Amino acid sequence: MNTRTEQLLFETADVLEHNILDWWLTLRDPRGGFFGEVSSSGEIQKDAPRGEILNARIIWAFSAAYQLLPKPEYREAAMAAGEWFLAHFCDAEHGGVYWSVTAAGDRLDDKKQLYAQGFAIYGLSELYKVTRDPKVLAAAAALFQVVEDRFADREHGGYIEALARDFSPLADMSLSAHDINADKTMNSHLHIMEAYANLYKVWPAPALKEALVRLIDLTCTRIMGPDGHLQLYFERDWTVLPGAVSYGHDIETSWLLLECAFATRDLDVVSRVRPFAAALGCAGNEGLLPDGSMLYEKLPDGTLDESRQWWVQAETVVGNLWLWKYHGDDAAADRSLACWAYIRDRLVDRAGGDWYWAILPDGSPDLAQPKAGFWKCPYHNARMCLEILKLFD
Repeated sequence: MNTRTEQLLFETADVLEHNILDWWLTLRDPRGGFFGEVSSSGEIQKDAPRGEILNARIIWAFSAAYQLLPKPEYREAAMAAGEWFLAHFCDAEHGGVYWSVTAAGDRLDDKKQLYAQGFAIYGLSELYKVTRDPKVLAAAAALFQVVEDRFADREHGGYIEALARDFSPLADMSLSAHDINADKTMNSHLHIMEAYANLYKVWPAPALKEALVRLIDLTCTRIMGPDGHLQLYFERDWTVLPGAVSYGHDIETSWLLLECAFATRDLDVVSRVRPFAAALGCAGNEGLLPDGSMLYEKLPDGTLDESRQWWVQAETVVGNLWLWKYHGDDAAADRSLACWAYIRDRLVDRAGGDWYWAILPDGSPDLAQPKAGFWKCPYHNARMCLEILKLFD
């Protein structure tokens, strides 16, 4: 193992344990669960609403970390987060999970977003690997069935973006203020695919594999565009709607698509996915900058959002490592190391803990965005560190 590799492993292990996970452990609420928001300055908003995405990703992060770094506090945090999640986010009457709850755990925004169902499956299936608790696996499997029964579009394929609490149609299905109101989106399909792959590792049901393979093929044939970039928004019949070029999603999908194919344990699936994954990685790398960082996105009018968002940089590191390891792209290792150096030197908050939301075009950290919240979670950055440590096992 050469010096650059040893340095990468040491640095990312240190950041994972002491900068990311140690900081998130401080956000456990003595009343149960984890606090829902922390400002960029580190001020905990104890009564802030709690988003499903944040809480499901916390479950995933500590469960995944425990399997590689078996510290008792990681397992305890994962189990505590899972227990609170099952008690407060799951809809016992209609099925599925809510979008948000209050700090006390009461139902707040009760819409059923496809994206949220995916991350619930993802987090709970990872927790099951740690606990082997049949209740946890049953909850994940039940959510799979909810997605298939309620969200699946039997006529056109794929899944509807969002529904009301009782699974009736919803007028506004947009995932966030950044997204348009569309019947189907790349982002939700990506993370349902990821969730199904993770669940299949612990629950290899034939119906789950069939659904996973359909998602993999949809990504290659419907969601990926002819230029190699992902198309972001669609009408129900898969008519493409205007959207940005999301360099972060391109590079993230390039490796997740192949990982999901590996999860099927089907050589034919892996073989047909590999060229699509490589093309996505190449397209995503169009956003790379000379300092090793990755642009956020190119807007439909051709202008660039030049902020260097935390999750985009983390996915750039992993995506390029996969291009190096699985596609024979030797230069990708250098791209990965360059982006890691940017993260290490600019995005990691050594004094305050965790990472800044973004570095702005003027080189300053984006302090207007929270350190923890509905979208800022220990997922992309913890996963990046874990992927690096696993790649060199």
